[in-house]
Order: sequence, then C-alpha cells, then structure tokens
Amino acid sequence: EITKDTTLTPRGDCIVGVGAEYACVDIPDNIKKRLQNPKQIVKFAISSGDYIFEITGYGHENITLTHTKDIVIRKSRFVCSRTLAVRCDKASDEMPREMIKHLQNPDVKGIFSIQV
Repeated sequence: EITKDTTLTPRGDCIVGVGAEYACVDIPDNIKKRLQNPKQIVKFAISSGDYIFEITGYGHENITLTHTKDIVIRKSRFVCSRTLAVRCDKASDEMPREMIKHLQNPDVKGIFSIQV
C-alpha cells in the first residue's frame, strides 16, 4: 500500500509509502480504462537511492480506482476502491530489509512507478 496519509498505526504492516502525492482517484482516465482489462499486464517499481523493487500484476474488470487516499496492489483477486492491480507476483513482505530500513528514514523519498 501507498498512502497520502503521513502517519502509520501498528496495524499498517503492509504500507511501504506514506505522504504520497497520488492516490487511485488521481490516476489518469486512460490508464484506469486499461487497468479494467483482466488481461492487462501491469509492472510496478518502487525505487529510492540505489534500491529498486519490481512487481508484476494484472488489471481486473471491477477496478474502479476511486479511493482518495490509497493505492493498493494485491497478490489476491480482491478488488475495492483502493485496488490498482491484482494477482501480483510479490507482496510488501518480500521487499528487501535493507530497502525498508532505507525508506524508514523520514528524509528519504521513494518513487512508485506504473507501466501498463
């Protein structure tokens, strides 16, 4: 999960980015339309400094991308207003520990990129 929120609770154990500039609702309409195709392959990258974490997933016909604060990519097929992609090949717990430690520094920024 990536969120526009700037704070976390202990329950937020799958959040990899806070203070984001964009949420699902902010994604351009032409990309939203493509993400509603279950055959659409979507590639993601989270990068910061020398670190990069790449994920591949798929669109889904029920994706709405209407959430105003969050972006969630999922290994499952579950879809809600926060869901950007499903059937992803990786989850947050597979991100390298060194990268997580790097991103926990409040002075460090990360980039979340989407390729459809």
